[in-house]
Amino acid sequence: MDNHILVPEEFSFAQNLKYFSNAPNECLYHIKDQRIYKAIAVGEETPVFEISGEDGIGMILIRFLGDTCPSLESTRAAVISYVRDWLDLDTDLAPFYELAGTDVLLQRAVESFYGLRNVGIPDLFEAISWGIIGQQINLAFAYTLKRRLVENFGRHVVCEGEDYWIFPTAEDIARLSVQDLEPVRMTVKKCEYLIGVARLIAEGKLSKELLLQAGDFKKAERMLVAIRGIGPWTANYVLMRCLRIPSAFPIDDVGLHNSIKFLLGMDNKPTKEEILQLSATWTNWESYATFYLWRFLY
Repeated sequence: MDNHILVPEEFSFAQNLKYFSNAPNECLYHIKDQRIYKAIAVGEETPVFEISGEDGIGMILIRFLGDTCPSLESTRAAVISYVRDWLDLDTDLAPFYELAGTDVLLQRAVESFYGLRNVGIPDLFEAISWGIIGQQINLAFAYTLKRRLVENFGRHVVCEGEDYWIFPTAEDIARLSVQDLEPVRMTVKKCEYLIGVARLIAEGKLSKELLLQAGDFKKAERMLVAIRGIGPWTANYVLMRCLRIPSAFPIDDVGLHNSIKFLLGMDNKPTKEEILQLSATWTNWESYATFYLWRFLY
C-alpha cells in the first residue's frame, strides 16, 4: 500500500533531490530515476522504501519495496515519521523566506534553492559519528570513511537486487576496541571518540531526549561539548541536523566561510566578527541560513 504525505507549500521535491544527488560516495541511500531509496531498522523489521514526488502536487509518495512492506502498522508509522523528520516537513519556512527576502546573503540563497529543507540525520549516534568523521578533512574523504564504517560494522538487506546498508548502532560500536576499527582507517583519536560516544549512548547517558530536556540551546551545546571529541562545531552540527535546534550555528565552519566569501566576492574569508554582523538578523534561523549557504558549495 502506498502512503501519501502532505508537504508544505514551501517544499520542493526537486530541490531536495538535487541535494541528495550531490553526496559523493553515499552508502545509506540510492538515487535512481528521480526517486530516493532507503532502508531503516524499526524494531525487528527493516523496511526498504522509495520516496517520489513532483513539485506542485502538495505531496510525496512512499512506497515499500519487495517483501519488506511492514507487517505492523507501528512500523509503517515509524517510517513516515522518519521521512517527515529527515526532510524537516514540519517546519514552517514562511518566516525564514520573509527574513531572507531583504538579507544580503540569504536573498540569493532562497531564490536559488526555494523549497530546500534542512535535510536531517534523525539518529543521534549517526549524526555525532558523521560530525566526528568529518572533522578536519574534506567532504569526499569523509564519505569514504563513512562507507568503510558502515560496510564493516553496519548491516545490510538485499531487496530487488540492491544492497541497502544500515548505519551501525551505538551498541554495535560500543563493544569494539580501537584495533577493531582499523579497517575504517580513521585516526586513533577519532576511533576513540566514536567508541566513547557509542558507550555513552548505549549506557543511556546520552540521548536526543536528554539533550532536548536540557531546557535551552546553550545547555544542550554544553552537554555535547563536555564529551571528549566534540567541540563547538560538532555540537552545533548535531544540534542543527539531528535535534533541529533553529538557533544552532556552526559559526567556525569552513564551508560557511567559503560560501560567504563567494557570495560577497571577498578576497579573504570573513572574520568571526564579520559573520556575527552579517548574521545579526538571523535569530532563530541560524541553522537554516547555514544550510542554505552551504548549498552553494555542496
